[in-house]
Amino acid sequence: MSIQLTPGSSVQLQNEVLAEADRRKRVLDASSIPDRHILDEFGSWVPFHEGQEAAWDSDARFTFVLAGSQGGKTTFGPLWLWREIQRCGRGDYLAATATYDLFKLKMLPAMRGLFERQLGVARYWAGAKVLELCEPTSLRFLATNQNDPMWGRIILRSAQSEGGLESATANAAWLDECGMDEFGLGSWEAVQRRLSIRLGRVLGTTTLYNLGWLKTEVHARWRAKDPLYNVVQFASIINPAFPKEEFDRVVETMPQWKVNMFYRGLFDIPEGLIYNNFDLEQHTIADFPVPDSWPCYAGVDFGGVHMAAVRFREDPASGNLYLTEEYLEGRKTIAQHADTLKQWGVKFAVGGAGSEDQWRDEFGAAGFPIREPLIGEVEVGIDRVYAQHAKGAIIVFKSCRRYLDEKGTYSREIDKGGQPTEKIANKSTFHLMDAERYIVSTIRARTGNVKVRRMSDA
Repeated sequence: MSIQLTPGSSVQLQNEVLAEADRRKRVLDASSIPDRHILDEFGSWVPFHEGQEAAWDSDARFTFVLAGSQGGKTTFGPLWLWREIQRCGRGDYLAATATYDLFKLKMLPAMRGLFERQLGVARYWAGAKVLELCEPTSLRFLATNQNDPMWGRIILRSAQSEGGLESATANAAWLDECGMDEFGLGSWEAVQRRLSIRLGRVLGTTTLYNLGWLKTEVHARWRAKDPLYNVVQFASIINPAFPKEEFDRVVETMPQWKVNMFYRGLFDIPEGLIYNNFDLEQHTIADFPVPDSWPCYAGVDFGGVHMAAVRFREDPASGNLYLTEEYLEGRKTIAQHADTLKQWGVKFAVGGAGSEDQWRDEFGAAGFPIREPLIGEVEVGIDRVYAQHAKGAIIVFKSCRRYLDEKGTYSREIDKGGQPTEKIANKSTFHLMDAERYIVSTIRARTGNVKVRRMSDA
């Protein structure tokens, strides 16, 4: 491209013209990216390692890379998304990570490094947090401000603002560190809704942190041979840049669960997980028609934004409790909540803390009586649920997805020495765990099976 500058041109104009010429040259050279190479932190192209090769070759709609720390995940994501843009063309794309700090410190630099500085195909609109993609024929950007129509956008978001994940119909999505607690099941569901119209593909890249939806929704479906899902797992050491002596050090000095999850890309039971005796394979079952004769119980956790409830059916022969239904809704009247729960056919419901009599009164007035739990102490209630898991006496329908996600992430805070404390991490977010604790601690007031009075006996 020839650049002509008039004698009256300003230095700023000269710089802008030169910068635009350089960008266009990089766009034209974008096709010269070496095949199966990753852009490292120094701006050099290095060959894929075998874990990245496996993820690149995956044609599943939902591909998840569960890998050790520093295994080369975040550098791989932007390149995968660039290939999807070349495949799908004009429109919106999504790149989301777990927290705003990760967005600012990891995802945004990786995305701008490839799309702006290396390829020259994008420019960043900071206010909207989007990368505008240039029109591929003219190599021009179409927008004059962040609200103008664009040939294409990469919408950059964190899961801490779930509303931002609802903002577009997207062609594809890259989700980084989606295994963190902050990237919950609700965020994953929001991403899927954005991709539904165009059957968009997903790449998830993460270190393992818990046994939540990534275990119950993704890994379990892949293990069950669901063709839509593929999981690629590898250790940090597979990355040639990861020092072997460092990997040997963490293996020798860290707890096995932490090595497995943080450095090997393998699920294990993390320290602090409260219900560490709940087994996803042994304690879940495909939904089946429950006989009408089985007693039906409900536990309720009150809340204006999150009203939660669980329904248990009791097998008279074994005494086992089957969790067959979950409820987590907000912004409805108590009468509306009660109308839904009435359809469960519950004969005995408990819920709320000792101080929440007004909630119970309101539900009673709406025709769904709820009694105060017999056990008010949180730790005693947890112990009652734990005892039932130890006996395999709680069996969960696989359709209760939110419950299973909470079960795998319900944990205690860890102190600086790596030991669990008495404090439950983010306790106020585990509404279904509270609902379960209320009902199970009442109908199993001791560790053995205990018959309780029905509402009609009160």
